Amino acid sequence: MGIEGIQDKYVNPYTDFGFKLLFGTAMNKELLISFLNALLFKEEVIKDVTYLNAEHLGTQEYDRRAVFDVYCENEKGEKFLVEMQRGEQQFFKDRSVFYSTFPIREQAKRGEWDYELKAVYVVGILNFSFDNSDEEYFHHEVKLVDLYTHKVFYDKLTFVYLEMPKFNKTEDELESMFDKWLFVLRNLSSLLERPRALQNRVFDRLFETAEIAKFTKTELSEYWDSLKNFRDWYSVISTAEKKGREEGEKKKAMEVARYLKSSGTSIELIVGATGLSKEEIEIL
Repeated sequence: MGIEGIQDKYVNPYTDFGFKLLFGTAMNKELLISFLNALLFKEEVIKDVTYLNAEHLGTQEYDRRAVFDVYCENEKGEKFLVEMQRGEQQFFKDRSVFYSTFPIREQAKRGEWDYELKAVYVVGILNFSFDNSDEEYFHHEVKLVDLYTHKVFYDKLTFVYLEMPKFNKTEDELESMFDKWLFVLRNLSSLLERPRALQNRVFDRLFETAEIAKFTKTELSEYWDSLKNFRDWYSVISTAEKKGREEGEKKKAMEVARYLKSSGTSIELIVGATGLSKEEIEIL
């Protein structure tokens, strides 16, 4: 497999290979530190991270296995789970809560223990939208809240969801490091050159790492397999969504046709109004 099979200049961060290359390797942990600081703290709070075992087994035989994209802790012992979720799952929120239990339970100590916990952050970078009520609200930060006082009840468990399709800022609109990181995640694989707004040391590292032409033969082969899997998955999802829309439109047209036919409208007019065939309308 040669580079001629890949047209992009930079790696696609939505692939397993691309995401773990940028955020899941000790060699590039400064990228992860910068991203987490920009997302969670808006300043350089995290100084260092240590990568932890990304594969966990439940404490009982019947527990499911959990495999995290990126799992690490900072110098304070606070835990961070970072997940790239490429498509909407029926219970993706349940999955987030389930994943959060592993870094909580593993803090238990043998012998006497007062139950004091370190903070846990679960970050979901979503390649889909789950809240269609507001097209501009894409950065969700969720904590346990007292519904009566509206105050945070417990501040050591935080879920952050980024609905990436809703982030549409252009290069000229980028202000904060948070903006810049989301712009990179959303647009990296389609960039032909490095944007002027991303000229600092951490992005020097990112663009150097992400340049496909610098991959070894092994890395190129692994990336190609990962990219192919991503494209196949995307094709399946797109086909299913298109089919769903078409079926929905067809159902709506049938309902309109049924109403028009019951009201005495001619078959020819119904055909023109709904796009259905004469045969489809006659059997209604």
